[in-house]
Amino acid sequence: MCNLVAQSKGATEGRFKGEVERHLTGKESEPWEIVYFKLYKSQLPVIEKALETAGLMLGTDKSRGYCLEMICADFLAGANLGETQQ
Repeated sequence: MCNLVAQSKGATEGRFKGEVERHLTGKESEPWEIVYFKLYKSQLPVIEKALETAGLMLGTDKSRGYCLEMICADFLAGANLGETQQ
């Protein structure tokens, strides 16, 4: 761990956190951020069901963040912005 501290003198905080996590878990990590949304209680069942369904499709070992990313990617893949509907 002392070696990580010595290596981190010129590193950014995010890079340092990644190095510590890699050292502790043996896994590579990318920077992350906590994101907050204001949701109405009436929206929660739909969102929870979508995350649950995505988790079942992608594998239960996947994080809710990854499931949300895949839901968004699926939405974007079906979006036709700029194209006219016929």
